[in-house]
Amino acid sequence: MTLLFFQAVDTAHKLADTAKTAGQALTPTQEIHFGDLLVKGGWVMLPIGILLILALVIFFERYFTIRKASKDDSNLTVQVRASILSGNLESAKALCRNSNTPLGRMLQKGLLRIGRPIKDIEGAIENVGKLEVSKLEKNIGILGIVAGIAPMFGFLGTIIGVIKIFFDISTTDNFSISTISGGLYVKMITSAAGLFVGIVAYVGYHILNMMVDKVILKLETDAIEFIDLLEEPSK
Repeated sequence: MTLLFFQAVDTAHKLADTAKTAGQALTPTQEIHFGDLLVKGGWVMLPIGILLILALVIFFERYFTIRKASKDDSNLTVQVRASILSGNLESAKALCRNSNTPLGRMLQKGLLRIGRPIKDIEGAIENVGKLEVSKLEKNIGILGIVAGIAPMFGFLGTIIGVIKIFFDISTTDNFSISTISGGLYVKMITSAAGLFVGIVAYVGYHILNMMVDKVILKLETDAIEFIDLLEEPSK
């Protein structure tokens, strides 16, 4: 009995080892590498990559430009106010000219119009403000375009890939589900890449617009305070 028991145990161990070996042979060992996926995406990945680089370059260039324009100019406002109240307009103009900021250029234009009706001064400041805002918004619209067309490129690549898969199926009688699914997941790479680039551009577009809106609000506030300062002596 003991001998039969040990033989049964030994047989069970052998069967378990055989099943384990067979399971390992059936388990897929292929791994997905990010670089390989990008290459398999096809030629559509090239314009998507160009759009990504374009979006990042525009975002960072505009980000630092707008951030520089939004720096605190309260010291300039105080100095210009002190110069105007003391009657030293040339000093106020020099301060604005040397500041090299949107606010400084707006105030300088207003100072150059002193002596004319207050409406003329307001109009001059407003016109300069519009020019400064247009400079800040330069190329931001391109991010909006990238956010729209990058996903379209991705879908285009996927559709082209699906068309090719079904064309191959139509020209052969020997095909399998694994062939279809293998080709399809590769073609979905372009859709994923396009959506990723679109999301990056979309977020960047709205971040920059919010920053510009804050700069506009600050410039309008400072311009109103400047006009009020010019009207004080006539009160």
